[in-house]
Amino acid sequence: MTKQTVLASIIEKLNDIKVLCIGDVILDSFVYGEVERISPEAPVPVLKITRREKMLGGSGNVVRNLDAIGASAMFFSVVGNDEPAKEISSLLSELSKTKQFLSVVENRKTSLKNRFVATGQQMLRTDEETTTSISNEQEASLVSLVKEKIKEVSVVILSDYGKGVLTPTMQSTLIAEANNLGKPVVIDPKGTDYSKYNGAYLITPNRKELAEATRMQVDSDEEIIVAARHLMDSFCIKNVLVTRGDKGMTLVASDEIHHLPAQAKEVFDVSGAGDTVVATMASSLGAGISIADSARIANAAGAIVVSKVGTAVVYADELISYLRNQDIVKNRGKVLSLEKAIERVLKLRAGGAKIGFTNGCFDLIHPGHVSLLSQAKEACDFLIVGLNSDTSVSDLKGSSRPVQPESSRAIVLSSLSSVDIVVIFSEETPVRLIKALKPDVLIKGADYTVETVVGADIVQSYGGKIVLAKLADGHSTTNTIKKLNQ
Repeated sequence: MTKQTVLASIIEKLNDIKVLCIGDVILDSFVYGEVERISPEAPVPVLKITRREKMLGGSGNVVRNLDAIGASAMFFSVVGNDEPAKEISSLLSELSKTKQFLSVVENRKTSLKNRFVATGQQMLRTDEETTTSISNEQEASLVSLVKEKIKEVSVVILSDYGKGVLTPTMQSTLIAEANNLGKPVVIDPKGTDYSKYNGAYLITPNRKELAEATRMQVDSDEEIIVAARHLMDSFCIKNVLVTRGDKGMTLVASDEIHHLPAQAKEVFDVSGAGDTVVATMASSLGAGISIADSARIANAAGAIVVSKVGTAVVYADELISYLRNQDIVKNRGKVLSLEKAIERVLKLRAGGAKIGFTNGCFDLIHPGHVSLLSQAKEACDFLIVGLNSDTSVSDLKGSSRPVQPESSRAIVLSSLSSVDIVVIFSEETPVRLIKALKPDVLIKGADYTVETVVGADIVQSYGGKIVLAKLADGHSTTNTIKKLNQ
């Protein structure tokens, strides 16, 4: 397997990772509208409101990213006894893999940021919040609760937004507790006093934060390294990952340095990108992945999220597809994540296209495969091929398979004129893809019966059709491999 394929296979394993995240949660409110006139009362634009959106911000966005990538999160924060707190709790309850532990404090305002936007431009932002540190009693109660749960997780995130939840004493206590239990602590830092992060496994400052914390020049690669080493030596921090915008990231570890180039081709919005990096780094580290490979995965996640508009998240399918596509230099537009494939299908179906689906390992593609795909294409207007990932093929056919890595198999499939989209999946069967794509026609070889075709019942339930393609005799990947081994 190539490095990118190996990294993609790692993402498939993050479902088992448990992460504890504690920090300052914020309710991000967006009010969208149109400006068509100036107010007669004052020289200000009048915003005609068309829609409103509310989403989790601050450490809440870290949790959104953890949930999206497949990790299970225990989330701790402090809120007031107010409406924004209720909305935050409701939004957290929508994250299926997240358990919320919100401490309610009377006379404290939950952080609420209202943004007013017209034609893509932010006109005004208003903040309502309490930013003073929580009391000693509240701190002790929260620390006690976290200590009860920390043994159940693989990694800890301290998401510091400077709103008063993560006091210096709390951070020192939790870092020490995690270190005693062998749990890496990942910190998204805030402010200039990094003594409160003493003993952390990893901090993730951006270039500006690094400069402010060290009061050093951080323009060149060498200056970044020197400044990061200064923090590591001063505060017993084991690793520093510096996010550098259009220059990518620099990982300064105890015995290695990696400069990771920026991968985003189009940058629409950098809001929340740091949260995505922290969530991805922590999940990967919790899975036992090396810090260098974890940084590579986080760099890819950052590239995806900045290409989206607004405070967005990165889903596991997107990240897997992105990493795999690093190996695919031809027909890149045909190999898609499931999410992107669904978007394409919705547009095609709106135009009246008949969607077909077939699947397989397609290891050492032979004339029999070509015949099957040609017949499949004849049965529909647009053919999607579900391709078993390397790990899936190994599970089905043994450790000696596949012969060709998934990136190579995807390249060959996508080069065929009969194939319109390739979606790589990691499960043993394509049921999840079939349920999501809802093909009009499901095609398999005639060595199956309609009753034995996986997903046939799903497709037939909404009026879809099952087609059994004629087999081209004398062609078998298994037999070909046997001949090669003789």
